[in-house]
Amino acid sequence: MRDVVREVDVAIIGGGQAGLATGYYLRRAGLVPGENFVILDAGDGPGGAWPRMWDGLRLFSPASFSSLPGLMMPPWNDAALGFPPRQHVVDYLAAYESRYELRPLRPHRVTRVQRVDDDPRGRVLVSAAGLDVHARVVVSATGTWDQPFWPRYPAMETFAGEQLHAANYRNPDKLAERRVAVVGGGNSAAQILAEVSEVAETFWFTLRPPRFLPDDIDGRVLFAEATQRVRALQEGREHAGVAGLGDIVMVPTVRRARDRGALQARPMFDRLTRDGVAWADGNTEAVDTIIWCTGFRPTLRHLAPLGLRGREGRIATSGPSGTQAVGEPRLFLVGYGDWTGAASATLLGVGRTAGRTVAAINERLSLAGP
Repeated sequence: MRDVVREVDVAIIGGGQAGLATGYYLRRAGLVPGENFVILDAGDGPGGAWPRMWDGLRLFSPASFSSLPGLMMPPWNDAALGFPPRQHVVDYLAAYESRYELRPLRPHRVTRVQRVDDDPRGRVLVSAAGLDVHARVVVSATGTWDQPFWPRYPAMETFAGEQLHAANYRNPDKLAERRVAVVGGGNSAAQILAEVSEVAETFWFTLRPPRFLPDDIDGRVLFAEATQRVRALQEGREHAGVAGLGDIVMVPTVRRARDRGALQARPMFDRLTRDGVAWADGNTEAVDTIIWCTGFRPTLRHLAPLGLRGREGRIATSGPSGTQAVGEPRLFLVGYGDWTGAASATLLGVGRTAGRTVAAINERLSLAGP
């Protein structure tokens, strides 16, 4: 038997930072959680994807610069560890949804979003295990963590060791005394390499030489650069944005790894072997474990029935908010990165995007009538 929730104004898919920020603005606009809008979350508890990230993950900014709208993140003052850890963020998001009584419905993983009829002012059916919701507007805020990207290299299937993605890595405890390859040139690779190199022999492989930010640059500077880039592009000026500064934020654990010589990147290998990796020139390196820190793709499978995805796997967005789907005006996408709003995949940046999105949703609801 299915529990059917009918005729809400807005259904938000995802109870992480993007979904909560959107819910906050809807509530501030006068919509009542559980009556006028619902948040559907696939997780067992609060925090979005944060509870499933690796134990030692650190933010790039202080707590005061990592907050959602309406509630500051509590301070984190452990100078030795640097910026707030993963669990601090989980606790904050739990407090946030409780403070604003957003009451996400969980665990309900949405499997399909589909049109009920051809009326553009009609409702959309949102289907999850044990739950159907009919909504006038749908906000997809599922992020990327559930869609890890695995590159393809020859002989991956013949490698006799262990292969992990950053999405599956939790801590270095089981890797002690192994030979571990870390693949990727971004922040995830650097942070994971830093802690694994304390217990294992590590090898770092990147497609291009890693670009380290200066030690005094953190998420505050990156957010400012992203904002300046948006303004520059709106004015028709060129701006490199954060890409012009570098790729890796030097949080304390990464700095310590650098100081003990653990951040020595090697050119990317060409294929795997049964016992390790190999290059076209015949050189090889034996490894026991490979951790692929190769990024993520937007989690959009639930939107497939709408037929909106383009060649790059994204859904084109436009409108004043920049988050309204071009091919389906009842759908908005929040928190997937720069293509749905500058810095919208960050705790601080998503609030700005969510605010613009709710303004557009309110206008649409007013035009649609009761």
